[in-house]
Amino acid sequence: MRGCVQATVWPSTFAGHAMSDQQEPSIKLSEQAIADAYIYLLGRLLITRQQQIDFDREGMQWNTLLHRKPGQVDWPNPNLDVAYSEAWVALDEDSYLLIDIPRIEHRYYVVEFLNGWGETVANINERLYPDVTNGRFAVCLQSSHAIVPPDAQRVDLPARVTRVLLRVELGANWDEAIALQHRFSFEMQGSPAEPPLPRTLMFDTEALPGVEAFDSALLALEEPDLSPLEDMQHAVRTIVAAIVDPAERDRVDGIIRNMALKQFAAAAAIIGRGTIRQGWARPACCGHWGSDWLTRTTVNYGGIWANVFEEVLYYRGAIDSTGAPLVADGSYTLTFPANDLPETYATYFWSVIAVDRAHRRVLPNALKRYLLNKESGLVKANDGSLTLYFAAVRPVDAPQTNWLPTGGGKPWSLTFRFYGPRGGVIDGTYYPPPLVRRG
Repeated sequence: MRGCVQATVWPSTFAGHAMSDQQEPSIKLSEQAIADAYIYLLGRLLITRQQQIDFDREGMQWNTLLHRKPGQVDWPNPNLDVAYSEAWVALDEDSYLLIDIPRIEHRYYVVEFLNGWGETVANINERLYPDVTNGRFAVCLQSSHAIVPPDAQRVDLPARVTRVLLRVELGANWDEAIALQHRFSFEMQGSPAEPPLPRTLMFDTEALPGVEAFDSALLALEEPDLSPLEDMQHAVRTIVAAIVDPAERDRVDGIIRNMALKQFAAAAAIIGRGTIRQGWARPACCGHWGSDWLTRTTVNYGGIWANVFEEVLYYRGAIDSTGAPLVADGSYTLTFPANDLPETYATYFWSVIAVDRAHRRVLPNALKRYLLNKESGLVKANDGSLTLYFAAVRPVDAPQTNWLPTGGGKPWSLTFRFYGPRGGVIDGTYYPPPLVRRG
């Protein structure tokens, strides 16, 4: 999906008429303008926060592909259907990244490139490049002068720095998937300078920052935003200049804590400008954001590195059939009729995980079972319907394979993924059935 239509009309951004960059920064913005600018900036700070974690804690290095061990669950909203490999790539006009892709048949894969705001700027797979189902790709900066090998498919990027995620479907044969994962190779051609890390504010996602977010805002804004949001950037710069005054700094901090954070929490519940039906939230757009900075920030917060709708679509379930929030120790069922099973809407695969609502981490359990999918050995009823069970303790009528443990006493929600969405999932008419509370 290329951009999206805003489903919600928010209050006017600026008090009075739109301002040009030549006007004095002392002009005060409205409270709503400050709240909007904060949420806009937060979307970028979530990326720079993760970038610092990747280099400082995870040991990532520029232009080097890091293969993750499949099944790892120690990051937000993990995708446990795929083997992950990750990289940060830096390019200049005289360099390019040479990627070798092995032959992959009957198994989903994608190499995704995202810019510093969370925009998907390229995907490589056999669907987008049907004539190059395996072989070499030369990934270049759009303005590159580099001459790429004649046997390589050139892919141009609009960003000098990108985050790369390689996903290979695990399927039923993990050993085969892991072997394929390790046969992907990255090799930088040329010697691009390694850019300095953007040392912006670090924070816990459970305790979002206040006015201090603007202390490193100018550094954050050095990364070009491909979305047409110049007014938002101007508002951020205006706030940076204004909070030099202690009184204005206190005013902005109060607006953030009493208004912006509440608005952001409300928006996060419906994934920005998304919609909720049958208790499931569906985003209005993903990966390609257009001017929808609100959805972009909520996705960067709840599921960083999301891809475009053509690749995958996520639904978030946090409400039951009565409209009540899911209870930490509650027991719930999700039933799909025989003529409307989830595989109907996924070209490749589907899955559902449960995560705690504060940090989006999977819920620890003795079985170490963190998802249900087509490899789970699910048992259908005699009429062909499928019921999934979500509870701290397995219900007596639940087949062992159909039960996802949700113990731990933490408020939780579900993330339902459809890879290669089709039918009502891709056109927006489908929502999973409601969750029914049983106890």
